[in-house]
Amino acid sequence: MSRAALLVLADGRFPAGGHAHSGGAEPAVTAGRIKDAVTLERFCRGRLHTAGLVAAGLAAAAAAGCDPLLLDDAADARTPVPALRQVARRLGRQMMRAARATWPSAALDALAAARPRGAHQPVVLGLAARSAGLDPLDAAYAVAYENISGPATAAVRLLSLDPFDATAVLARLAAELEQVAEQGTEAARRVATEGGDVLPAASAPMLDITAEQHAAWPVRLFAS
Repeated sequence: MSRAALLVLADGRFPAGGHAHSGGAEPAVTAGRIKDAVTLERFCRGRLHTAGLVAAGLAAAAAAGCDPLLLDDAADARTPVPALRQVARRLGRQMMRAARATWPSAALDALAAARPRGAHQPVVLGLAARSAGLDPLDAAYAVAYENISGPATAAVRLLSLDPFDATAVLARLAAELEQVAEQGTEAARRVATEGGDVLPAASAPMLDITAEQHAAWPVRLFAS
């Protein structure tokens, strides 16, 4: 295992398409729910413990060797909103392209063939982590971090927020990110014996509602 691969996978410059997505921050800024570092932290904390936790469980399970097609179905069941399903698969398709170029593997090829329109991004990320020689906890860390770093970066662009303040928000959430990654990994360990229902299924209704609204905007800075 090369832990350095985790740095590559979690790097915001890894060409997985995340820079074009705000993780719900754009509609939250427009609605006035994110207006400064304090409200950004509140938003990121909520996202981390809901969407981030679900993603951490899925990614860890994929990295642990669970059937990615079953995990993709589990991701669908945990993503009731069509707009977010489309986003997850679009990001998964881009992640797949980057992962296959970086860490080629038969497992990635098989998933790409089975899901030509893209599998859910956390599942692809977990499989990419496995192909890179990383463990399930590494995958959970990477996807949990992506779930809050995306909105933080978007807030800098949307609000002209001081990037030092946005980075400080991520630093203050570090302990909670560790907790979420460990929770997702622990759930993933149980999948082999208890089935996919043990994976986290935390909901974030406001993210669901605003994702559908945002998808209908005629003009927007971010794809989601």
